Amino acid sequence: MAEFPDAEYLILSSRLIPDRDGGYALATLARARQMAGAGVHGGLGPLLLTLDPGTPAEHAQHRAAFAGRDLVIDPARMRNLFDESAAPRGGAADWLRAAAHPGEPDPALEYRVIADAEGRSVVGLPVIAGDPDWHVTAAPVAVYDDRGFVTGILEGFGALYRAWLEHVVSGLRGGDPSRPVVVVCESRQLGELLAGWDDPALRLVHAIHTIHLEPPYTPDAPVNPLWSRWFGLAERFDAVLWPTRSQRSDVEDRFGSSPVHVVVPHAVGAAASVAPLAERVPGRVVMLSRLAPGKRIDHAVRAFAVVRESVPTSTLDIYGEGSEHDALQRLIDELGLDAHVVLRGLTSDPGHELDAASVFLSTSAFEGQGLSIAEALVHGCPVVAYDVRYGPRDLLADGGGILVPDADLHALAAALVELLTDVELRARLSAEAVAAARAVHPDHAMAALAQAVGDVLARPSRRSAG
Repeated sequence: MAEFPDAEYLILSSRLIPDRDGGYALATLARARQMAGAGVHGGLGPLLLTLDPGTPAEHAQHRAAFAGRDLVIDPARMRNLFDESAAPRGGAADWLRAAAHPGEPDPALEYRVIADAEGRSVVGLPVIAGDPDWHVTAAPVAVYDDRGFVTGILEGFGALYRAWLEHVVSGLRGGDPSRPVVVVCESRQLGELLAGWDDPALRLVHAIHTIHLEPPYTPDAPVNPLWSRWFGLAERFDAVLWPTRSQRSDVEDRFGSSPVHVVVPHAVGAAASVAPLAERVPGRVVMLSRLAPGKRIDHAVRAFAVVRESVPTSTLDIYGEGSEHDALQRLIDELGLDAHVVLRGLTSDPGHELDAASVFLSTSAFEGQGLSIAEALVHGCPVVAYDVRYGPRDLLADGGGILVPDADLHALAAALVELLTDVELRARLSAEAVAAARAVHPDHAMAALAQAVGDVLARPSRRSAG
């Protein structure tokens, strides 16, 4: 079992909102639960810190929803910057006022004013519309006193976030500045803002959730513009957690090897039991995916027009929501597939659907790791997936499914027909799937994370001159 070093542990996310951000929120919450299972903070797990400017009532609803789905160990360990920014008597909290310095908001900018439960102004956020780099702006953040007047400013979102995080860390240390603190940052935008956090006893570990490349997603393809600046800062993190070996390899081949880069997969716990083939619905194919352009659900629909000719009883159930819903429904109707392909919306029990499926299908143009594929493997559901970066090849390296050339609809349909009509092949791949899933078992992921944390605590902070 993984043994984490004695330290204070935080997981930092830009936001954690139910049914938002695809697998990101689920993976972040799962890491916290798995760290709790490995004994962090006596089984309570790390603090979960968020920075989205919602209301305290909204954040309470989010925590309740996560607790109701057993996605958090202790909802009280979920804390939010803006929930804690107001003083009991009104205006900004003491830590926020102490961080501010004299100045005024920018009169050329619109401000979003965050108020406390009584409607009193606490902090004013500059609105930087249409700029993907809004988070790095130095536009002043306004801080209000208990009379509703601006009492000072902070230089941008980074200064605001740091003021709160330093306040939280100080409280956890209880007066001992040498107490080690490990911050697992789950967001690229936040990572950029914290890369200069010079605290000799703090270690900043940056987790990766997605691909860093632009089309055609080859190792030498252009780097996504949102990641270009991040790569210039990567060496300032104490560790970067890549979810797959292939992504780490591509990064090191391009930017140079470094002990900073380690592989820690996003883990998926083992299923309580694996449904045998006899209990699965013959011909049933399932997808779990956001209905977004990059997921290319239209490929699945078009391939199924071919599949049904060979397997007339076959069905495709697509679970998820997103911007492509209406376009996909029109395509289903145009191809006359309404009796075979159904957009089912969100499901609260994906494991149940995977247990009832004969095949799991993925048509993404790219992945970060492919958590839905990992879920399918855990449930012994054979996978058909495009061979794309990153995840499918890593996850299916030891069997459990069929990889087909990217964007090859004929190969996709052929693989589905083969699996749906060959019982022996399905049985073999189902057994392989369960074995392959061990690579993303929480025990494996937590051992890798605990090792990474031990390594970074054994060496000086990469942001400290001392």
